[in-house]
Amino acid sequence: MKRLSILTLSVLLVSLVYSQQPVTKANYDLPSRFSPGKLAKMVHSVSVEPNWLLQSERFWYTYETSEGRNWYIVDPAKATKKLLFDNAEMAAKITRIVKDPFDAQHLGIQNLRFMKDENLIQFEVRSTQDVVKKDSASNTTRRPGGGATPPPTEKKVFLLEYNLTTRELKEVEREKPERRVGWANVAPDSSIVIYIKNDNIWWMDTANLRKAIIKEDDSTIVEHQMTFDGVEFYGYGRSGKRTSTETDRTRNSRRSINVLWSPDSRYFVLTRTDMRKVKDLWVINNLAEPRPTLETYKYHMPGEQDAPIEEMMIFDVASKKGKRVPADMFKHQTLGLWSKPVPAKYKDSTALQSNWLGTKDRFFFSRTSRDLKRIDICVYDVQKDTVIALVEERLNTYVEIQRPVLINDGKEFIHWSERDGWGHYYLYDGNGKLKGQITSGPYHCESVVRVDEKNRVLYFTANGKEPNEDPYLYHLYRVNFDGSGLKLLNPGDYNHVVNMHEDMKYFVDNYSRVNTVPASALFDNTGRKIMDLETADLSQLFAAGYKFPEPFKVKADDGITDLYGVMYKPFDFDSTKKYPIILYVYPGPQTEAVNKGFSTSMDRIDRLAQFGFIVVTVGNRGGHPARSKWYHNYGYGNLRDYGLADKKATVEQLSARHSWIDMNRVGITGHSGGGFMSTAAMLVYPEFFKVAVSSAGNHENNIYNRWWSEKHHGVNEVVNQRGDTIFQYSIDKNSELAKNLKGKLLLVTGDVDNNVHPANTIRMANALIKANKRFDFMIMPGQAHSFGQMTEYFFWLMGDYFCKHLLGDFSQPVDIIEINRENMQLGEKASSRMQNDRMR
Repeated sequence: MKRLSILTLSVLLVSLVYSQQPVTKANYDLPSRFSPGKLAKMVHSVSVEPNWLLQSERFWYTYETSEGRNWYIVDPAKATKKLLFDNAEMAAKITRIVKDPFDAQHLGIQNLRFMKDENLIQFEVRSTQDVVKKDSASNTTRRPGGGATPPPTEKKVFLLEYNLTTRELKEVEREKPERRVGWANVAPDSSIVIYIKNDNIWWMDTANLRKAIIKEDDSTIVEHQMTFDGVEFYGYGRSGKRTSTETDRTRNSRRSINVLWSPDSRYFVLTRTDMRKVKDLWVINNLAEPRPTLETYKYHMPGEQDAPIEEMMIFDVASKKGKRVPADMFKHQTLGLWSKPVPAKYKDSTALQSNWLGTKDRFFFSRTSRDLKRIDICVYDVQKDTVIALVEERLNTYVEIQRPVLINDGKEFIHWSERDGWGHYYLYDGNGKLKGQITSGPYHCESVVRVDEKNRVLYFTANGKEPNEDPYLYHLYRVNFDGSGLKLLNPGDYNHVVNMHEDMKYFVDNYSRVNTVPASALFDNTGRKIMDLETADLSQLFAAGYKFPEPFKVKADDGITDLYGVMYKPFDFDSTKKYPIILYVYPGPQTEAVNKGFSTSMDRIDRLAQFGFIVVTVGNRGGHPARSKWYHNYGYGNLRDYGLADKKATVEQLSARHSWIDMNRVGITGHSGGGFMSTAAMLVYPEFFKVAVSSAGNHENNIYNRWWSEKHHGVNEVVNQRGDTIFQYSIDKNSELAKNLKGKLLLVTGDVDNNVHPANTIRMANALIKANKRFDFMIMPGQAHSFGQMTEYFFWLMGDYFCKHLLGDFSQPVDIIEINRENMQLGEKASSRMQNDRMR
């Protein structure tokens, strides 16, 4: 009887072990089909970007499908769309001039633009003909030991002009463009050029600028020093980094300066920051040759008393004298200068790129307290040398604002505020008196698109207003300044991205959801659809096996708040199987990692699912700012834990709905804030979350930057017994919960990450070691915050980790053959191109 019991127990143990093994091996073929390189060949244009013409309301655009690229001209008034030219005919014409073969599908046209005469267009094409590189010496040099070295060459680029009426194509002489130098900030009227040298402002006239353009070190250049009090880390440039002796050489050379000019070029204004007391931080570039190098930079951490000190300076161009703008109000305040918006038709004009927001006599700026609970919209009067706070925003959490929209040169202005719990627009007179609330209700206004001053109409984007829609989907609206006449202009249950003509008669609407094919249409300003423009060609993507993900809605952990997410399944999904579930997370609060429109950014979602997982993205209370202020600020004061309960509740609800989700195999992953959140999930709910891959996480927000951490968690401003204002900061850290780890955790960081310093991950590792925990750790050598050239390697590292610990598949060889295969294909194509070049 005892022998039979032992045999039965053995069978049960074997059965239990077997039941925990994966039903199928991980699928490495499917994710390899959808790498970024392969996606670029399957998915072409997904939106229309209109290029509005200067002399009319027409626009042109280019659109690519699997059949090639075409160029179109659209006349909204006539509701017509036609090809700019016949591709086959154009290919023949180009071939005759360039002497290289072109065909209709491979025109290679670049930098197309309309001329002032809108019957003429110019564009460039690259040939296989070698020409001597510009600025290269015309004579050959001698090789050591004899023989001549030819000057460097490049492929000739032809400038061609096409007459849309006569269909004549010809090569035209290229106007020699005036060479620009990056350090020159030229006044709008070209009267003066300013720049930085040795941390001070210098100036020269445009005659000497022309000399510098020809020869930077021309000894006849006359330049003048304007300021003399600039020193390192308290200069007139904004540099907080230095690398050994490189900095000395850089400081002695001419560098650009960011200023805003008065419209009449009589003044310029800038903010100057004293960084001298801010402490240094360092990363080491271990891959630098021949020796590793040290990068030193200023970095203000939360709660530190030695903060950057900002001041605003205005300079009189005539006298070359500057003075401080009397803008002081809060300790450790930040000052924000606003530039005047530049009409799209002048986007290439440098003269209009840096005018201040205002008139020649006054400009607008913002003033923000360190705790971000107080923000003033201010105006500075140049002649009176006075600052007036026109609008004072106050909240018990942090305040956010947008650039005000000036009406009639500032006699009125439109201000965006969340003072009633939602982002809305308010109309003020030029003295800061509230005239009325323009928009209101439980929805979020996102951005101003255009303002019709004459008819007093505001065009803006908003979300959350349309019933029975995902509240994150953006639409375009119009409303009168008095709040009447609110109208939706682009209906449809999609996420809409608009581009409106400056005359505000027409707009192009690009729209999609994660589960629809992107499309584009043309509308007028009443919301009447004029014509459909394009529908994206996803035929090759679907032929490769792609399937759309599925949007869903669940309740937050409070059982009341609606959360919106997207579920990604394996493309070979089988409802009779049980799948592990992985959450891809980013906590916000400045955004949520949940796609609303179609996207080809699939690395951490669609592709990851193809190994054999259900991958989910979902919002959480305290996440996206495009909902109510309550929703956005839910996590204020609890930055470590605030979103975790909602993630857990999401998995529980989805597993209850779908029998093919295995709630006993839950993974979680994320980058940056998502790296921080995924590790926190493993430590706060160690029985629920089984596996995590956490990359570049700010695990200890006390050593992350002040601007993100203090804003979203909060910092207390207190006055001590001596009457000094000090700032107190305390936050929960992941490392404090290291003892709770039960599952499998992979920590990853780049070793030159100067955003989320590697110390965040290393301290987390140290805490786990002290707690005697087994975990995995990977450094991405020479990589900054985004992992750069090692992104694809990281994807397969992440995939392997989940395949091993959620599927039990340890079968992969040491080589990542999926990367090798693609690199081999790219290498073969490059070799083929080189061979073809040699044959030519």
